[in-house]
Amino acid sequence: MAPQALSQVQRLADRSPSITGPEIVAELVPPPQFEHASFASYRPDLNFPSQLEAVERLGTFAGAWLAQRPSGFFSRTRKSKPELPGIYLDGGFGVGKTHLLAALWHAAPGPKYFGTFIEYTALVGALGYAATVRQLSGARLICIDEFELDDPGDTMLMTRLLGELVASGTRVAATSNTPPNSLGEGRFAAIDFLREIQAMSANFEIVRIDGLDFRRRDIEGHAIAVSRDEVDQLVPALVERGSTVTRDDFGDLIRHLSTVHPSKYIKLIHGIDVIALTDVYLLTDQTDALRLVAFIDRVYDAEIPIIANGQPLNEVFDEEMLSGGYRKKYQRSQSRLVALTTGELPPHD
Repeated sequence: MAPQALSQVQRLADRSPSITGPEIVAELVPPPQFEHASFASYRPDLNFPSQLEAVERLGTFAGAWLAQRPSGFFSRTRKSKPELPGIYLDGGFGVGKTHLLAALWHAAPGPKYFGTFIEYTALVGALGYAATVRQLSGARLICIDEFELDDPGDTMLMTRLLGELVASGTRVAATSNTPPNSLGEGRFAAIDFLREIQAMSANFEIVRIDGLDFRRRDIEGHAIAVSRDEVDQLVPALVERGSTVTRDDFGDLIRHLSTVHPSKYIKLIHGIDVIALTDVYLLTDQTDALRLVAFIDRVYDAEIPIIANGQPLNEVFDEEMLSGGYRKKYQRSQSRLVALTTGELPPHD
C-alpha cells in the first residue's frame, strides 16, 4: 500500500463514539434506502399471495390517517380489527417487511418514530424511562423494526413502554422473524414471563408474510471472500478515488465491538464508504456473534459494502448458533452479509 494511501485508511477499532438521547431521537427515522418507500414501490413476489395481502392490510391500517381511501387493491382489502392499536409483520428474512414498515411510516402523520428494537431500549438507557415516555407520548405512530426480546429485562421494559404509549393513543407497528407469542422462546425462560408477552402481543393484529429471501433471488447465496493481496490492492485504490475506507483485523473489530454499546454502532460507521476486514474466522462465542449481528444490521442500513478475506462472512456463525434460539437472527445476518460483499444491495428489506 502506498504511504500516502496508508495514512488515509482508518480503523474502526480506533473509533470510540458517544451518543446522546437527543441524537438517538433524531435518528428515529427509516434508513436511507427506505427514504422513499411506499406501498406502490414494494415489489411483491406473486408466487406468495401473502405479500400482496400484507400490502392491502397495511393500507387499511394506514387508512385511519388518510382523508380518502386509496383506490385499486386497497379498496378490496379485508376489514382490519379496529380495536387493535398495533399491527405486527411476521415473516422470514428478506421478504420486504422493513420496506412495508417504512411505507406505513411515510403514510402516517407526525409526530412519528421509526427505529429498531435496540434503538428504543438504548433510548431508555440514555434518557431514563420516564423521559422516554414523555418523548414518545403523543406520537401518532411508532414503528419498531426487528422486534426481538433477548432477555427478561427487555421483555418487561418494552411491555411496560408499549402499554403506556398505546393507552395514550399511540398506534404501533412492528416487524420480526418471530410471532409475538413466541418472542424469547429458546433464549430465556419465556414461560416465566408469559403473562407479559401475551399482554404485549394482544395489542397486535398479526400479518404473516411468506416468501423467499429477495437478496438471494438473483445472486448466488455466498459471501465473497477475496485474497489478502486483493485487499492490499483494493483498499489503496479506493482511497485514491476519494473513498473513506476502514481496514481492520476481524479479531480486533470483534474485540472492539465489546467495548461499544450497540446503540453507538451507527456512529461508529458514520462517514465510512467501504469497510475492509482481514483474517475473518469462525465465531464460537455467542456474545461476540450477537454483537456482530447488531453491527452488520447498522452497516446494511447504511449501505456500506464490505471487502473481506479469510472465512466467507456468511459462514462465521458455528452450527450450534445456527440451530439455537437466535438462529433467525443469524440467518438474517447471513443474508445481509451476502448482499454486502457482492455489491448487490437490494431496494427493500
